[in-house]
Parts: sequence; structure tokens; C-alpha cells
Amino acid sequence: MALALKFLVITIAILALTSSPSTASDPSPLQDFCVAVNDSKATVFVNGKVCKDPKLVTADDFFRPGLNKPGNTSNQLGSIVTAVNVNNLPGLNTLGISLARIDFARHGLNPPHTHPRGTEVLVVLKGRLYVGFVLSNPGPNMKNKLFTKILNPGDVFVFPEGLIHFQLNVGKTNAIAFAGLSSQNAGVITIANAVFGSDPPINDNVLAKAFQVDKKMIDYLQEQFWWDNN
Repeated sequence: MALALKFLVITIAILALTSSPSTASDPSPLQDFCVAVNDSKATVFVNGKVCKDPKLVTADDFFRPGLNKPGNTSNQLGSIVTAVNVNNLPGLNTLGISLARIDFARHGLNPPHTHPRGTEVLVVLKGRLYVGFVLSNPGPNMKNKLFTKILNPGDVFVFPEGLIHFQLNVGKTNAIAFAGLSSQNAGVITIANAVFGSDPPINDNVLAKAFQVDKKMIDYLQEQFWWDNN
């Protein structure tokens, strides 16, 4: 009886440890809100933002206008992301959610990227988007599987946390989509920018071997990304 009880306790403990990370996003708040202090010189460092004195909190701390206005897509990619996260909406601190509006010109691309701290759910409001994500950790003799879909207004698609994904406007008009993320600050790693535009640059021998291209091509790409981002 004692052995069976011990086994049951151990089983429950293992299930708790293995299931909690898979269902969690940001840590759950222990109070009604924790409005972020807008102070870059704050000397207390926490996993998130320092809380504002609740007595000083106002409705404006939970408010941000402007997502009805289209973003400027006059760039090489033909897209722009207008993010609403804890950095520009302090009331999101500890709530585990954020939002973004994505505008696309014709043929505009939101290039391959990842959100290291959040799952993304995308809904199309206008236009036609080709979207997709790539799986990680392929099995033996397998490649990373690509999942894609054509989305029309009202369609919804989910990009799992941390996986490389993209959206391309394949319609005949501009396109608009909104994305919800399961983190107050999901982060974004745009693959091309991170690989070819890092500071300092990644050694071109490393990149040439990784991408199986000539070093001259790597030098060209690094010059382009450094020129565009500086």
C-alpha cells in the first residue's frame, strides 16, 4: 500500500513538472494588475517590468489608440508591423498577451521570423495572404516540414511558439492582418537580419559553409543588411 501511494505521488509530481511548461505563457499575475513603470533608469531588474504604484494608475495606462491607421509599407519588404506590447502599453505587464497590426502592400512580405516567447494567432481582415511555418527537429532522413495555407478575410491561422513563420500578400490589393501573441513581449528574431546583420557580423566563413554559397555572396548580403539597418 505504501509503495503504491509513493508511486502515485511521484507520478503526479512528474506530470505536474512536465505539463506546466507546455501550458504556460508568461507567469500568472498575483494581483489585479502591475502597470509597468515607464522609467529606463529603474534600478530594480525583474523578469518583466517594475510595477507602478497602484494609487497612481489611471485608465490611460491600459489604453493605446491608433491601430485603425495603416502602417507605412514603403520599404523593401512592402510590409510593416505595428506592435502593441508592454513597451508601449504599460497595462499589459504580467497579463501574458500582446497584439500587432500587420500591413502589406501588394506582394508585401513579413519575412521568415520567430517569436521566442510566444505563440501567435493571426486573423486576416483584408486581402489574401500565403502563410506558413516550419517544424523543428526533423526525424532521421527527414527535412523540416512546411505547413502553408492561403488565408482570406476572416480566416485564422496559428503559428506555434518559437517556430519560423512568414506571411506573403498574394492578393491583388493591400492586405491587413491582426496578430495576438501569448506574451506581453514575445520578442521577434527576423532570420535574415539576425544572420546577416548581427553586431559584430558573424564570420563569413561560418555563413558560407552553413548556406553552402561563395564567401563573396555572404559579403554582399552582410553589406546590404548593414547598409539597410544603419
